Amino acid sequence: MHKENERLSWSKSDIEQKLGFRGGRYTTVNTPLCVVLAAVSTIVFYFILYLIPGSWFVDMFTKRGMTPYGMIFLASWALFILLFKTLKIRLQNKALAIAIVPREQDFVLSPNTVDQVLRNVNDAVEQPKDFFLFNRIVITLSNLKNIGMVSEVGDIFRAHNDHDVETVEVSYSRVNSFLWAIPVLGFIGTAEGLTKAIGSFGGVLASGADMATLTVSLQNVTGGLATAFETTLIALVLALFLQLLTAALRNSEEELLLACSEYCTTNIVSRLRTEKSIL
Repeated sequence: MHKENERLSWSKSDIEQKLGFRGGRYTTVNTPLCVVLAAVSTIVFYFILYLIPGSWFVDMFTKRGMTPYGMIFLASWALFILLFKTLKIRLQNKALAIAIVPREQDFVLSPNTVDQVLRNVNDAVEQPKDFFLFNRIVITLSNLKNIGMVSEVGDIFRAHNDHDVETVEVSYSRVNSFLWAIPVLGFIGTAEGLTKAIGSFGGVLASGADMATLTVSLQNVTGGLATAFETTLIALVLALFLQLLTAALRNSEEELLLACSEYCTTNIVSRLRTEKSIL
């Protein structure tokens, strides 16, 4: 029996709950919280840049139109999503260390002993429905208690695993959209810079300027082209960095779901017995 202060509590441990926001279920992230933090971090980022003007790096973010501002905001939003998901995955992993099925060799899990396991779950954790693992176990064992069909337990666990995989996939949808939107913003910034550079050169040609003026104007155009492509450079670097982080985190979450399935197989399915086999 677990003491109260030893119970795993989702409401007390979830990072979003600690910050005073409603926590997203499982590893889903609260959108308003990330928006607020992304806006604040973008403001802080540009405030720091304006304190150190004059460098090429600062000019890339402050003198290339409005698109860099949008890219930094979206990148910050994505980073906070990934950060919070990382902390949520760690919390979900803690559930795997909790044993809720008695370890005695003579204990047999059956429709008649389900209540004991469910009590152990409630003693070990608060809000079991907010954990991948315990939500599977509680729903499956409740069905076993009501229906009494031991043979269907494995199918129920597999169905829950498929549902959890879909839930995880949906939780990455916003990050995936940002990975698409950030490079697009970079291309828009580049197109805007190209339009201005070529437009200014076209105006010089139309004015019938002499060769010396055309040479100076052409030099300005080539410099403008280099400047224009900087927005694409920023976008691609940000997108690549976020893609690598997302891939690593997605792999970690897939391992979590796999560990939950193995836990259920080892501790629940393999301990199941029918009433007839018990006799």
